[in-house]
Amino acid sequence: MAEALDVAAEWWSRALAGFGRVPAVDPDARVLLLITALAALLSIPRGTWRWFGLFVTFVHELGHAFAALMTGQVVKGIRLRFDHSGDMRSLGRGGFPAAWAGFWGYPVPAVVGTVLVLAALGGWSGAALSASALVLLGALLFIRNGQGFVIAFGCAGISVLLVWFAAPPVAGYVAMCTGIALLVGAVRDWVNLLGVHTRRRRNLESSDAYILSRRTGVPAVVWLAGFALVIAASLATSALAFLRG
Repeated sequence: MAEALDVAAEWWSRALAGFGRVPAVDPDARVLLLITALAALLSIPRGTWRWFGLFVTFVHELGHAFAALMTGQVVKGIRLRFDHSGDMRSLGRGGFPAAWAGFWGYPVPAVVGTVLVLAALGGWSGAALSASALVLLGALLFIRNGQGFVIAFGCAGISVLLVWFAAPPVAGYVAMCTGIALLVGAVRDWVNLLGVHTRRRRNLESSDAYILSRRTGVPAVVWLAGFALVIAASLATSALAFLRG
């Protein structure tokens, strides 16, 4: 028991130390191309997307949860499934709070991806990884199904290991690669959602845009456009950051 406490204390010390600023990642064109290729390898091929997409879904549902908390709602639980589906349940008022929480699912992986890219380029990759690990560990308290716990525990476990083992230069490249992969994953998920509304309408009831349109009366196409706008803005912000770097 004492050894476990010592390990936990050491990890906590490293997590806190990660919030200090470190040298920024400054990849040349070849290294950036390699990082982008690795990120694409995580988020485009069906074989790797089967696994990385679970992380994207987790981030998606955490987006709903944080948006719900922002409007004073109580998060009752998060469910994740191996087929990349999930849901977040909250208790609170309808109207704007419900619409706000419902909106921040699909755009959030892109927003988080941009934050990771900016953190790597700005010398805050350690802080990004430490904060991510703490958020993912805390999210375990809200998981309400077995598949979800396996997914969440795996994501949190990888984050914990990165905090423990990744030296600052490595942490920077990991943050950048993960950020780009999340951006690509957000685009992939949005394209898939568009397919639900155009070709696979039998699955409409699983669409956030459809659910929002039923709750608010605002057409689903408006919500789809809103998701796309935030994702596009995130992509543009990351691209400008690379160009300025």
